[in-house]
Amino acid sequence: MRRSDGVRWWCRERGGGFGRWLLRGPAQVMFLADARTGAVFCLALATADWRYAGYALGGAALGTGTARLLHVARDRVEQGLEGYNSCLVALWCAVFLGAGRLSTTLLAAACSAVTAVATAAVVRLLHGWRLPPLTLPYCLLASAVTLAAPAFRRVRPHGAGLAALPGPATGPTGPHPDDLWRAFFRNISQVFFLEQWYAGALLLVGLFLAHRVAGLLACAGSATGILTAWALGAPAARIADGTMGCNAVLVAVALGGVFLAAAPVTLLYALLGAATATAVTPAVAHLLAPSGGRPFTWPFVLTTLCFLAAACSFPRPTGRTPAPDEARPQRPGAPARTV
Repeated sequence: MRRSDGVRWWCRERGGGFGRWLLRGPAQVMFLADARTGAVFCLALATADWRYAGYALGGAALGTGTARLLHVARDRVEQGLEGYNSCLVALWCAVFLGAGRLSTTLLAAACSAVTAVATAAVVRLLHGWRLPPLTLPYCLLASAVTLAAPAFRRVRPHGAGLAALPGPATGPTGPHPDDLWRAFFRNISQVFFLEQWYAGALLLVGLFLAHRVAGLLACAGSATGILTAWALGAPAARIADGTMGCNAVLVAVALGGVFLAAAPVTLLYALLGAATATAVTPAVAHLLAPSGGRPFTWPFVLTTLCFLAAACSFPRPTGRTPAPDEARPQRPGAPARTV
Protein backbone atom coordinates (compact mmCIF):
# COMPACT_ATOMS: atom_id res chain seq x y z
CA MET A 1 0.00 0.00 0.00
CA ARG A 2 1.49 3.32 -1.04
CA ARG A 3 1.66 6.33 1.22
CA SER A 4 -0.65 8.15 -1.18
CA ASP A 5 -3.27 5.59 -0.17
CA GLY A 6 -3.31 7.03 3.35
CA VAL A 7 -0.44 5.21 5.05
CA ARG A 8 1.88 7.07 7.43
CA TRP A 9 -0.24 10.18 7.61
CA TRP A 10 2.20 12.01 9.86
CA CYS A 11 5.12 11.52 7.51
CA ARG A 12 6.92 14.83 7.00
CA GLU A 13 9.92 13.92 4.90
CA ARG A 14 10.17 13.04 1.26
CA GLY A 15 13.12 12.27 -0.94
CA GLY A 16 16.65 12.47 0.38
CA GLY A 17 19.56 10.14 -0.21
CA PHE A 18 20.02 6.50 0.66
CA GLY A 19 21.01 7.45 4.22
CA ARG A 20 17.60 8.95 4.89
CA TRP A 21 15.87 6.00 3.23
CA LEU A 22 17.91 3.72 5.46
CA LEU A 23 17.01 5.49 8.72
CA ARG A 24 13.34 5.54 7.78
CA GLY A 25 13.36 1.73 7.83
CA PRO A 26 13.63 1.39 11.65
CA ALA A 27 11.24 4.34 12.04
CA GLN A 28 8.60 2.63 9.90
CA VAL A 29 8.37 -0.17 12.46
CA MET A 30 6.28 2.42 14.32
CA PHE A 31 4.68 3.76 11.09
CA LEU A 32 6.91 6.83 10.90
CA ALA A 33 8.89 8.04 7.89
CA ASP A 34 11.10 10.42 9.86
CA ALA A 35 14.85 9.82 9.54
CA ARG A 36 15.44 11.57 12.87
CA THR A 37 13.17 9.09 14.60
CA GLY A 38 15.02 6.23 12.93
CA ALA A 39 18.28 7.60 14.32
CA VAL A 40 16.82 7.79 17.83
CA PHE A 41 15.50 4.23 17.50
CA CYS A 42 18.99 3.02 16.55
CA LEU A 43 20.40 4.85 19.56
CA ALA A 44 17.85 3.05 21.75
CA LEU A 45 18.99 -0.28 20.31
CA ALA A 46 22.62 0.65 20.96
CA THR A 47 21.87 1.25 24.66
CA ALA A 48 21.15 -2.46 24.93
CA ASP A 49 23.93 -3.64 22.59
CA TRP A 50 25.67 -1.65 19.88
CA ARG A 51 25.53 -4.71 17.64
CA TYR A 52 21.73 -4.60 17.69
CA ALA A 53 21.83 -1.17 16.07
CA GLY A 54 24.25 -2.52 13.49
CA TYR A 55 22.02 -5.48 12.67
CA ALA A 56 18.93 -3.26 12.42
CA LEU A 57 20.62 -0.79 10.08
CA GLY A 58 22.27 -3.56 8.09
CA GLY A 59 18.96 -5.38 7.68
CA ALA A 60 17.22 -2.19 6.61
CA ALA A 61 20.02 -1.47 4.13
CA LEU A 62 19.88 -4.94 2.57
CA GLY A 63 16.08 -4.94 2.37
CA THR A 64 15.97 -1.44 0.90
CA GLY A 65 18.85 -2.13 -1.48
CA THR A 66 17.34 -5.39 -2.71
CA ALA A 67 14.00 -3.69 -3.30
CA ARG A 68 15.76 -0.93 -5.22
CA LEU A 69 17.63 -3.45 -7.38
CA LEU A 70 14.34 -5.20 -8.12
CA HIS A 71 12.84 -1.84 -9.17
CA VAL A 72 10.19 -1.65 -6.48
CA ALA A 73 8.18 1.59 -6.64
CA ARG A 74 10.50 4.44 -5.69
CA ASP A 75 7.95 5.97 -3.30
CA ARG A 76 7.96 2.81 -1.18
CA VAL A 77 11.75 2.70 -1.10
CA GLU A 78 12.13 6.39 -0.23
CA GLN A 79 9.64 6.20 2.63
CA GLY A 80 11.35 3.21 4.27
CA LEU A 81 8.48 0.84 3.55
CA GLU A 82 10.93 -1.70 2.13
CA GLY A 83 13.26 -1.52 5.10
CA TYR A 84 11.28 -2.05 8.28
CA ASN A 85 10.50 -5.75 7.88
CA SER A 86 14.10 -6.56 6.99
CA CYS A 87 15.20 -4.44 9.94
CA LEU A 88 13.07 -6.55 12.29
CA VAL A 89 14.22 -9.83 10.73
CA ALA A 90 17.91 -8.97 11.12
CA LEU A 91 17.40 -7.69 14.65
CA TRP A 92 15.48 -10.82 15.60
CA CYS A 93 18.39 -12.96 14.38
CA ALA A 94 20.81 -10.94 16.50
CA VAL A 95 18.72 -11.08 19.68
CA PHE A 96 17.65 -14.71 19.60
CA LEU A 97 20.47 -16.45 17.73
CA GLY A 98 23.44 -14.52 19.13
CA ALA A 99 24.75 -11.26 17.69
CA GLY A 100 28.40 -12.30 17.92
CA ARG A 101 28.21 -15.39 15.70
CA LEU A 102 29.24 -15.34 12.04
CA SER A 103 26.43 -17.72 11.12
CA THR A 104 23.94 -15.27 12.61
CA THR A 105 25.35 -12.43 10.52
CA LEU A 106 25.15 -14.45 7.32
CA LEU A 107 21.64 -15.70 8.11
CA ALA A 108 20.45 -12.18 8.94
CA ALA A 109 21.86 -10.89 5.65
CA ALA A 110 20.19 -13.65 3.64
CA CYS A 111 16.85 -13.22 5.40
CA SER A 112 16.96 -9.44 4.93
CA ALA A 113 17.33 -9.88 1.18
CA VAL A 114 14.56 -12.50 1.05
CA THR A 115 12.32 -10.13 3.02
CA ALA A 116 12.12 -7.85 -0.03
CA VAL A 117 10.63 -10.73 -2.02
CA ALA A 118 8.28 -11.71 0.83
CA THR A 119 7.14 -8.10 1.19
CA ALA A 120 6.34 -7.86 -2.53
CA ALA A 121 4.34 -11.09 -2.34
CA VAL A 122 2.36 -9.95 0.74
CA VAL A 123 1.67 -6.53 -0.78
CA ARG A 124 0.36 -8.21 -3.92
CA LEU A 125 -1.82 -10.68 -2.01
CA LEU A 126 -3.38 -8.03 0.25
CA HIS A 127 -3.79 -5.40 -2.45
CA GLY A 128 -7.18 -6.74 -3.49
CA TRP A 129 -8.55 -6.06 -0.01
CA ARG A 130 -6.81 -2.67 0.27
CA LEU A 131 -4.94 -3.92 3.33
CA PRO A 132 -1.34 -3.05 4.25
CA PRO A 133 1.39 -5.68 4.68
CA LEU A 134 2.25 -4.49 8.21
CA THR A 135 4.91 -6.81 9.70
CA LEU A 136 3.49 -9.95 8.08
CA PRO A 137 6.65 -10.58 5.98
CA TYR A 138 8.77 -10.44 9.14
CA CYS A 139 6.40 -12.81 10.97
CA LEU A 140 6.49 -15.33 8.15
CA LEU A 141 10.29 -15.35 7.89
CA ALA A 142 10.93 -15.30 11.65
CA SER A 143 8.47 -18.16 12.20
CA ALA A 144 10.04 -20.19 9.39
CA VAL A 145 13.57 -19.68 10.70
CA THR A 146 12.52 -20.50 14.26
CA LEU A 147 10.96 -23.77 13.13
CA ALA A 148 13.94 -24.72 10.98
CA ALA A 149 16.78 -23.50 13.23
CA PRO A 150 16.99 -26.57 15.53
CA ALA A 151 17.68 -28.74 12.47
CA PHE A 152 20.85 -26.80 11.62
CA ARG A 153 23.62 -26.84 14.19
CA ARG A 154 25.45 -23.90 12.65
CA VAL A 155 22.28 -21.82 12.96
CA ARG A 156 21.34 -22.87 16.48
CA PRO A 157 24.03 -24.96 18.18
CA HIS A 158 22.28 -25.14 21.55
CA GLY A 159 21.62 -28.68 22.76
CA ALA A 160 18.15 -28.25 24.20
CA GLY A 161 15.17 -27.72 21.93
CA LEU A 162 12.69 -24.87 22.24
CA ALA A 163 9.51 -26.93 22.09
CA ALA A 164 7.27 -26.82 25.16
CA LEU A 165 3.69 -27.83 25.79
CA PRO A 166 1.42 -24.93 26.76
CA GLY A 167 0.33 -24.95 30.38
CA PRO A 168 -1.86 -22.91 32.72
CA ALA A 169 -0.63 -19.54 33.96
CA THR A 170 1.15 -19.62 37.30
CA GLY A 171 2.44 -17.07 39.76
CA PRO A 172 0.94 -13.91 41.24
CA THR A 173 -1.28 -11.78 39.04
CA GLY A 174 -0.82 -8.46 40.79
CA PRO A 175 2.31 -6.61 39.58
CA HIS A 176 4.30 -4.62 42.11
CA PRO A 177 3.82 -0.85 41.78
CA ASP A 178 7.50 -0.49 40.89
CA ASP A 179 6.97 -2.91 38.01
CA LEU A 180 4.10 -0.96 36.49
CA TRP A 181 6.08 2.01 35.24
CA ARG A 182 8.81 -0.29 33.95
CA ALA A 183 6.16 -2.37 32.18
CA PHE A 184 4.84 0.81 30.60
CA PHE A 185 8.18 1.44 28.87
CA ARG A 186 8.99 -2.23 28.27
CA ASN A 187 5.79 -2.60 26.27
CA ILE A 188 7.41 -0.20 23.82
CA SER A 189 10.94 -1.61 24.00
CA GLN A 190 9.69 -5.16 23.37
CA VAL A 191 8.55 -4.08 19.92
CA PHE A 192 12.28 -4.25 19.18
CA PHE A 193 12.81 -7.32 21.44
CA LEU A 194 14.50 -5.28 24.18
CA GLU A 195 13.92 -5.82 27.89
CA GLN A 196 15.54 -2.57 29.05
CA TRP A 197 12.92 -0.06 30.17
CA TYR A 198 15.20 2.88 29.37
CA ALA A 199 15.37 1.73 25.77
CA GLY A 200 11.57 1.96 25.70
CA ALA A 201 11.74 5.48 27.12
CA LEU A 202 14.16 6.49 24.37
CA LEU A 203 11.94 4.92 21.73
CA LEU A 204 9.05 6.95 23.08
CA VAL A 205 11.15 10.10 22.74
CA GLY A 206 11.66 9.21 19.09
CA LEU A 207 7.92 8.84 18.61
CA PHE A 208 7.20 12.25 20.12
CA LEU A 209 10.01 13.73 18.04
CA ALA A 210 8.17 12.71 14.87
CA HIS A 211 4.64 13.56 16.00
CA ARG A 212 2.92 14.16 19.30
CA VAL A 213 -0.09 12.04 18.33
CA ALA A 214 2.15 9.05 17.62
CA GLY A 215 3.67 9.29 21.08
CA LEU A 216 0.30 9.67 22.80
CA LEU A 217 -1.15 6.68 20.96
CA ALA A 218 1.82 4.55 21.97
CA CYS A 219 1.30 5.58 25.60
CA ALA A 220 -2.41 4.77 25.38
CA GLY A 221 -1.68 1.39 23.81
CA SER A 222 0.88 0.51 26.49
CA ALA A 223 -1.53 1.45 29.28
CA THR A 224 -4.33 -0.54 27.63
CA GLY A 225 -2.08 -3.57 27.36
CA ILE A 226 -1.20 -3.42 31.06
CA LEU A 227 -4.81 -2.94 32.17
CA THR A 228 -6.12 -5.71 29.92
CA ALA A 229 -3.47 -8.21 30.99
CA TRP A 230 -4.09 -7.42 34.66
CA ALA A 231 -7.89 -7.65 34.27
CA LEU A 232 -7.57 -11.06 32.60
CA GLY A 233 -5.28 -12.35 35.33
CA ALA A 234 -2.03 -12.61 33.39
CA PRO A 235 1.04 -13.48 35.51
CA ALA A 236 2.69 -10.39 36.95
CA ALA A 237 6.04 -11.41 35.47
CA ARG A 238 4.57 -11.42 31.94
CA ILE A 239 3.07 -7.99 32.51
CA ALA A 240 6.30 -6.60 33.91
CA ASP A 241 8.56 -7.82 31.11
CA GLY A 242 6.45 -6.14 28.41
CA THR A 243 5.75 -9.24 26.35
CA MET A 244 2.00 -9.02 26.98
CA GLY A 245 1.60 -5.38 25.92
CA CYS A 246 4.02 -4.76 23.05
CA ASN A 247 1.50 -5.77 20.38
CA ALA A 248 -1.08 -3.47 21.95
CA VAL A 249 1.27 -0.53 21.35
CA LEU A 250 1.54 -1.31 17.65
CA VAL A 251 -2.21 -1.81 17.24
CA ALA A 252 -3.05 1.46 18.99
CA VAL A 253 -0.69 3.46 16.78
CA ALA A 254 -1.80 1.70 13.59
CA LEU A 255 -5.54 2.07 14.14
CA GLY A 256 -5.47 5.38 15.98
CA GLY A 257 -4.43 7.55 13.08
CA VAL A 258 -2.24 5.78 10.55
CA PHE A 259 -4.74 3.64 8.66
CA LEU A 260 -7.88 5.29 10.01
CA ALA A 261 -8.51 9.00 10.35
CA ALA A 262 -7.72 10.36 13.82
CA ALA A 263 -10.95 11.02 15.72
CA PRO A 264 -12.43 10.24 19.16
CA VAL A 265 -14.34 7.23 17.85
CA THR A 266 -11.20 5.99 16.12
CA LEU A 267 -9.29 6.23 19.38
CA LEU A 268 -11.87 4.02 21.10
CA TYR A 269 -11.72 1.60 18.17
CA ALA A 270 -7.92 1.53 18.39
CA LEU A 271 -7.93 0.89 22.14
CA LEU A 272 -10.42 -1.93 21.65
CA GLY A 273 -8.00 -3.38 19.12
CA ALA A 274 -5.11 -2.95 21.57
CA ALA A 275 -7.03 -4.87 24.24
CA THR A 276 -7.86 -7.59 21.71
CA ALA A 277 -4.22 -7.97 20.70
CA THR A 278 -3.25 -8.36 24.36
CA ALA A 279 -5.77 -11.16 24.80
CA VAL A 280 -4.69 -12.82 21.54
CA THR A 281 -0.99 -12.85 22.50
CA PRO A 282 -1.14 -15.93 24.81
CA ALA A 283 -3.26 -17.77 22.24
CA VAL A 284 -0.62 -17.22 19.55
CA ALA A 285 2.14 -18.18 21.98
CA HIS A 286 0.38 -21.46 22.72
CA LEU A 287 -0.12 -22.20 19.04
CA LEU A 288 3.60 -21.60 18.44
CA ALA A 289 4.69 -23.59 21.51
CA PRO A 290 6.33 -26.32 19.37
CA SER A 291 8.80 -23.71 18.11
CA GLY A 292 9.38 -22.01 21.45
CA GLY A 293 6.14 -20.09 21.91
CA ARG A 294 7.34 -16.71 20.64
CA PRO A 295 4.33 -14.80 19.27
CA PHE A 296 6.49 -12.27 17.36
CA THR A 297 4.09 -9.59 16.09
CA TRP A 298 1.44 -12.07 14.94
CA PRO A 299 -1.14 -10.69 17.43
CA PHE A 300 -0.62 -7.20 16.02
CA VAL A 301 -0.88 -8.39 12.41
CA LEU A 302 -3.97 -10.54 12.92
CA THR A 303 -5.80 -7.98 15.06
CA THR A 304 -5.01 -4.99 12.86
CA LEU A 305 -5.94 -6.71 9.61
CA CYS A 306 -9.20 -7.92 11.16
CA PHE A 307 -10.10 -4.48 12.52
CA LEU A 308 -9.17 -2.73 9.26
CA ALA A 309 -11.26 -5.16 7.22
CA ALA A 310 -14.17 -4.71 9.61
CA ALA A 311 -13.81 -0.92 9.59
CA CYS A 312 -15.04 -0.83 6.00
CA SER A 313 -18.48 -1.77 7.33
CA PHE A 314 -18.51 0.93 10.00
CA PRO A 315 -19.28 4.46 8.75
CA ARG A 316 -17.84 6.37 11.72
CA PRO A 317 -14.26 5.04 11.84
CA THR A 318 -13.86 5.33 8.06
CA GLY A 319 -15.93 8.46 7.52
CA ARG A 320 -18.03 6.86 4.82
CA THR A 321 -21.35 5.10 4.34
CA PRO A 322 -20.93 1.69 2.70
CA ALA A 323 -23.29 0.83 -0.13
CA PRO A 324 -25.53 -2.18 0.59
CA ASP A 325 -24.33 -4.00 -2.53
CA GLU A 326 -20.70 -3.01 -2.20
CA ALA A 327 -18.57 -5.99 -3.15
CA ARG A 328 -15.09 -4.74 -2.38
CA PRO A 329 -13.95 -2.87 0.73
CA GLN A 330 -12.64 0.64 0.34
CA ARG A 331 -9.28 1.46 1.85
CA PRO A 332 -9.35 2.53 5.52
CA GLY A 333 -9.29 6.27 5.97
CA ALA A 334 -10.65 7.08 2.50
CA PRO A 335 -13.18 9.93 2.15
CA ALA A 336 -16.85 9.12 1.92
CA ARG A 337 -18.04 8.13 -1.52
CA THR A 338 -21.11 9.72 -3.03
CA VAL A 339 -23.76 7.06 -3.47
